[in-house]
Amino acid sequence: MKRIASPTGARCARWLSSLLLASSLLALGACASSGNKDITANWSAAKLYREAQAQMDNGAYDTATKYFEKLESRYPYGILAQQALIEVAYGYYKQDERAQAVAACDRFLKIYPNNPAVDYVLYLKGLINFYDNQTLFSKIADQAQYERDQRGAKESFQAFKELVTRFPTSKYAADARERMRYIVNSLGQYDAHVALFYYHHAAYVAAADRAQQTLRDYPDTPSTQLALAVLMDSYDKLGLTQLRDDTQHVLRLNYPDSPYLDGKLPSNRARWWSLW
Repeated sequence: MKRIASPTGARCARWLSSLLLASSLLALGACASSGNKDITANWSAAKLYREAQAQMDNGAYDTATKYFEKLESRYPYGILAQQALIEVAYGYYKQDERAQAVAACDRFLKIYPNNPAVDYVLYLKGLINFYDNQTLFSKIADQAQYERDQRGAKESFQAFKELVTRFPTSKYAADARERMRYIVNSLGQYDAHVALFYYHHAAYVAAADRAQQTLRDYPDTPSTQLALAVLMDSYDKLGLTQLRDDTQHVLRLNYPDSPYLDGKLPSNRARWWSLW
């Protein structure tokens, strides 16, 4: 005889299936929760710092920075928290996250103005915005790009200047001074070649203005000779013969062997920054 399942048995089977499904979902939830568990939750400040430093030493800057941020957040008043904020700035610097690195430096300088490491933080802030000349000059035809890069170099200069002014005997001061000289010379050359760029695009008024700005802002730098030459030739193109002759006299007096005295300006396409 064929057996017919009772309604109660069917309900029990459905209830058992539902129970098993719920249990499975709970188990999956528990696994997910376990996977997201913060392994640092019960770490002391010393352990967080130790582990973060180990990650930093291994080049795992992202993980190290996160650990240092946790340390600063959980233990905000200890000496390790102050050091952690410096490491956060350095970690972002190594990840090429300049905005976050500068923000961390500024926060440190604001919160801990008397910390013995202020000179280092100023030096680090200068390094963060320190561009090599390939990066600074490679897109001279892009107005937005070169104005942004120039701003970064100037901010770098200001950080180094504050360092050498406030801490002239700091172990970072000598290198900061060298970088300041490099930045000034680079910005001067940069402005002179912007003037040259305008000249080669027949924007002679703009070329003369930028050349004058170069001479005013960066006197006695390698940019002076080219700036005078661009100014002289721009005056010539504008028909300002007296100003042209006066500028030529100054150029000849300071650079008697200048190749620009005969009006032979370099091409604006020359990769001058790789040679200078």
